[in-house]
Formats: sequence, structure tokens, C-alpha cells
Amino acid sequence: MLAEETPAPEFTLKDDQGKDVSLSDFRGKWVLLWFYPMADTPGCTIEGCGLRDQFPDYSAADCEILGVSFDDVDAIKAFKEKFEFPYRLLSDHDEQVGVAYETRDPGTEKVTFSKRISYLIDPEGIIRKSYDVGDVNTHPNDVLGDLRALQAA
Repeated sequence: MLAEETPAPEFTLKDDQGKDVSLSDFRGKWVLLWFYPMADTPGCTIEGCGLRDQFPDYSAADCEILGVSFDDVDAIKAFKEKFEFPYRLLSDHDEQVGVAYETRDPGTEKVTFSKRISYLIDPEGIIRKSYDVGDVNTHPNDVLGDLRALQAA
């Protein structure tokens, strides 16, 4: 995982609507960059629905949620629509953002599945928290608690 208190690598990816989205588009806001292994699989669905259910709290805290997987745009669009996610999903189909964020090992053949890692990025683009996600059920609430604590500090 990338170290906390370091700059988050810049990227541009296609979202679930096929539009370019860059990390720099969100400068001035908090960002939860959520890497998940594969669209519409059990653990990813649980985690995604938890983030969906707490989306109003994330929005109230001025935090954007960006979900990233190695799936193509059609797969992430279907995943978003099926579970009515109110946040953007991004396609890292060539897996290069995954390399930059250490959610896949560099120099290996295409792996298809991202590691389950999240980053909480502050309004200046600095990684404030790195998460090796162990429990998909509690992760959305854990991040929200950290976000609130960081904003209060």
C-alpha cells in the first residue's frame, strides 16, 4: 500500500458513463478512493452497498467516493445500476492505476482482480489514511469515522 502523508498519484480513468475522470477534478474535496476486486461479486457488493447506504454522510462531510476496479466500462455501469450506487465507478481496465496505487503487482501479466485497498485523500491530494480492507461489512463505517476525526483535528 502507499504510505500515509504522501501525495496521491494523479490519474485519469473512464467512469461508468464512459467519461474521463481525474483525481485532480476533486481537489478541494476529500476523496475515498475505493479499489475493489470485481464488479457484482459478493464482497464487493456488500462493501459497495455499505458505501451507498452511508453516501449521505459522506456527502455531508464533503467527501467524494470513487470506486475503482479492473472491469470494463460496461461491467461497472451494470454494477452501478443494479445496486443504485450514487457515486462514480471507474474502469482501470489496463490496470495501470492499480500499479500506481499498489493494488496489483507491477511487471506481472494482467491479473483481472484488484487487491481490496482504499485510500482516504485530503483536499490537497495527500493520502491521509490507507486501508488494507479486511472486513467489507465495517469498512464504510470505519472510513467515515476516520474522515470525521481528521476533519475535526
